[in-house]
Amino acid sequence: MSVMSTTLDTDAIAAAQAHPNIALIKYWGKRDVPLNLPVVGSLSITLDTLWTRTSVRFGTDLSADRLSLNGREDAKQLRKVSACLDLLRARAGTQARAEVVSRNNFPTGAGLASSASGFAALVMAADAALGLGLPHATLSEFARRGSGSASRSIFGGYVEWALGERADGEDSVARPILDADAWPLRVAVAITSTAEKAIGSTEGMNRTAETSPYQRAWIDTQEADLADARAAIVARDFERLADISEFSCLKMHALAMAAKPGLLYWNAATVAAMHAVRALRASGVPVFFTIDAGPQVKAICLPEAAGQVAAALREVPGVLSVLETGLGGAAMRIPVADAVAA
Repeated sequence: MSVMSTTLDTDAIAAAQAHPNIALIKYWGKRDVPLNLPVVGSLSITLDTLWTRTSVRFGTDLSADRLSLNGREDAKQLRKVSACLDLLRARAGTQARAEVVSRNNFPTGAGLASSASGFAALVMAADAALGLGLPHATLSEFARRGSGSASRSIFGGYVEWALGERADGEDSVARPILDADAWPLRVAVAITSTAEKAIGSTEGMNRTAETSPYQRAWIDTQEADLADARAAIVARDFERLADISEFSCLKMHALAMAAKPGLLYWNAATVAAMHAVRALRASGVPVFFTIDAGPQVKAICLPEAAGQVAAALREVPGVLSVLETGLGGAAMRIPVADAVAA
């Protein structure tokens, strides 16, 4: 690993935007908690209209890192942000502290992968501010250290995060499978709660690994699921992708529900929305659902069905709102003014 020596005589600032992603073949469980190394590989789609925008300023006037998230200081997340920035500081050969300003245009910490887009935007902006120019594979590795699923949000479209074999995690990075515009599916997100979830993903994964009797089966069957999903994406086979994605989703939640005590991320509206999607699909509408560690239901469909799917979800009791989006691109630099604007 090469180290670039950086001397900051003045402020170094840059900004980036990244999008959350939705895992179709789920990531749940870590084989190395500090490095965020997964017990299984995973596959996701990156969203479009949902985003995190983050500016990072390294300054000689700063004695400690600072974090503002959605207009408020966030001491809870600052430790993880600083640890992630330390990776880039070490690569750049600098001890400069940073001021981080980040905001999301969607609910934070509520099962919509805000940590994925957050850490992807963070490492992209910090890399630019420090002038490192790191390859995307390395940015994916550093983003993973902040949040596992953030490794996938470095890329757009259809993305796979490799399990990897190395103990240091350098090969556990994401790679793009297919561009967003090569198969432009649509997504309707049924928001059933805007509250931060009571049990975070890391705590939930650790509890599951330690207590769920289904953990071994989860690990042993994942490679077959990934192969099935890859083949479906390459062939643009919607029905095949729908079958394997719903299977992976329900399998992950069954795994978590069987922990002690059981993890139940759903609410009544979550279940009702799942039934609504199943009813649409049974009637011939090309749609399927997936749910991450939270109560929100993501309905993935072919473009021609997007309006009907969103309308049906808005009629589900308990659904607060429906966000509509397509598939998005990779994390990218943006003007600093765009990141810090109110």
